[in-house]
Amino acid sequence: MAYVLDLFSPETWSNFLASGAHTSGFSRNQETRARRTVKPDDIFLCYLVKLGRWCGALRVTSEAFIDETPIFRAADDKFVVRFKVEPIVTLQPEHSIPTALPEIWNRLAWTRDIEPGSVGWGAHFQQSLRVMPDEDAAFLLKRLKQQAASPQSFPLSAKDLRNLRAVTTVKTSAGAEVSVAIPEADDETDEATGEQATPPEARESHRIQALLAELGAKMGFAVWIPRGDKEKVKTLVEPAAAEKFVEILPMNYNEATVRTIEQIDVLWLRGRSIARAFEVEHTTAIYSGLLRMADLVALQPDIDISLHIVAPAIRSAAVLEQINRPVFSLLDVGPLNERCTLLTYDSVVEISQLPHVQYLRDDVIDEYAIATTD
Repeated sequence: MAYVLDLFSPETWSNFLASGAHTSGFSRNQETRARRTVKPDDIFLCYLVKLGRWCGALRVTSEAFIDETPIFRAADDKFVVRFKVEPIVTLQPEHSIPTALPEIWNRLAWTRDIEPGSVGWGAHFQQSLRVMPDEDAAFLLKRLKQQAASPQSFPLSAKDLRNLRAVTTVKTSAGAEVSVAIPEADDETDEATGEQATPPEARESHRIQALLAELGAKMGFAVWIPRGDKEKVKTLVEPAAAEKFVEILPMNYNEATVRTIEQIDVLWLRGRSIARAFEVEHTTAIYSGLLRMADLVALQPDIDISLHIVAPAIRSAAVLEQINRPVFSLLDVGPLNERCTLLTYDSVVEISQLPHVQYLRDDVIDEYAIATTD
């Protein structure tokens, strides 16, 4: 009997469990190795990549076979070299055992002679179907069985949670199910220092975000600000405006749509619907806001929201160039530039200084918006 490494991503592990946990799969380019290495009664030890955790053990009950029925991904499932398996232990991510635990790290031959956190420490965990040392594998199997009998929770870090949320399945307007990745909010962490970077243009973007939030509140809207920005923006608005900030989006879209909407920089809400959405662009590439807007209209083609990209006047030409790229022009629901306008920072400031702004209708925004079609 051999112990063999079986790698799963958070997505494929979730789908494996949802399918009944009776079939494990590998990519077609691993077929020869799978047939040569794995035999009935061998044991797969399951490892969650991205989270660095041991999540289960499976007993192999068949020879390798080819099956293209989607299991691990709703579309383009490449893990078609498969084995029937019998679960011995299966753990949810929060109960899966971190390799970084000293009791695990210092025990395994693959890690014990390596300084934790060293570059390249995960070389042994980069490909499935590696045969594991018997002593280590037996130790892990025993530890997994103990964990299943008396589950202990291991807190998930913010990064772990992002990885768990990164992929979801949605149904298209044509009725097909597809897996979509929902990008997280822009990460401004300095890779060299590990500290949060706050460049001057980002601080300026928060000022514009605050002006938009204050405008919406004065016009009678509830206001959504992404959780990562909310506290910064609150310090820049009047207390009465901050009281209009909502904690939860009051709408019943699918999970992928809600997570996309939650990342948009400013939303003006009327009851349970969105009146206007603003993406404040300060990144050099100008992609993040445009991609979120494109994701939103692709996921909800019938959604009726006024969409606005907000950018410094000096960057207007760059915004117009990017929004007219083919990737944004070939959406099934029509070109993004027909549904999204441009507001300059100067226009936002000017609107905020209009007399009696609290009595104005929100369509005053349209008077200052710039069409983004060629």
